[in-house]
Amino acid sequence: MRTADRSGRRAVDRAGRRAADPSVRRTAAHPVRRTPARSGLAAAAAALLGAVAAAPPGAGAWTAAPAAGRPYAYLEGPAGSVLQDTLSVTNPGTAPLTVRLTGQGAPVSFAAPTVRVPARTRADVPFAVTVTADTPPGEHRGTVRASAAGREVRVDLRLRVNGPRLAALTVEDVHVDAATGDLRYTLVNRGTTVLAPRLAVHAEGLLGTLLDRPDRPLPLALRPGERATRTEPWSDPPALDSVTVRLTATAPGAAPATARAEAAFAPGPAPAGAAGLLVAAAAAGAGYAVRRRGKTRTQPAPEAP
Repeated sequence: MRTADRSGRRAVDRAGRRAADPSVRRTAAHPVRRTPARSGLAAAAAALLGAVAAAPPGAGAWTAAPAAGRPYAYLEGPAGSVLQDTLSVTNPGTAPLTVRLTGQGAPVSFAAPTVRVPARTRADVPFAVTVTADTPPGEHRGTVRASAAGREVRVDLRLRVNGPRLAALTVEDVHVDAATGDLRYTLVNRGTTVLAPRLAVHAEGLLGTLLDRPDRPLPLALRPGERATRTEPWSDPPALDSVTVRLTATAPGAAPATARAEAAFAPGPAPAGAAGLLVAAAAAGAGYAVRRRGKTRTQPAPEAP
């Protein structure tokens, strides 16, 4: 019995010590709560890493470039033709992308102003450049622009127009305003190159030169086939005279072009009658000068003393 009592007392003492030990209580009281917390954190971290790995690229990752990996779009042909090329738009994202397409500096046209590119897809979009008949031969530049998601991509466009280079300039429709003295005229580019014209003005009256302006550059550039009507001021025209005005236009590589116009300056409302009087006066003056010269010739030489 003592042995049994001693064994019972030892069991009771061990149970009491186990109950009194706080570390044993925490372990026994919360065996299930710590394991789910750790598992939940691990699951959340794994889900976050999975979401980052599966996130689509930003909208700015889309690209636009000439087809076949070229550094720029290049077109070549004669004036009056329609040339075609292709623009590649790549959408690496997971959502469709709507891209707006335009051209600048060159007559670029697309079949539609916008194109919808599916996710993870490259769209090859054809476009055309219309080379008008008056486009001068040589190198020309332009830009193909693609914009989407608040960003714009510009693709360089280089155009070469074939054909002979001819510089030809004419000056036409010269008119003298007898009331103000202004000279109106029209310059016409008859060639195939862009011209930078220069102008010289000369005016002759009954008694000699009234106006002589050497050639100077004009503030304009004439494209092939283009016309420009301009006014040349004449601040001090004669009050009474019959005038012939000559305009001479030049440009690099072009032959000089000359045109004339006549005008009669006279006070009063009847310049036509005044012009007749001026012509009659000029004729009379010329006849008088001839007669004077004839008399001088017929006079005998004075005798020597």
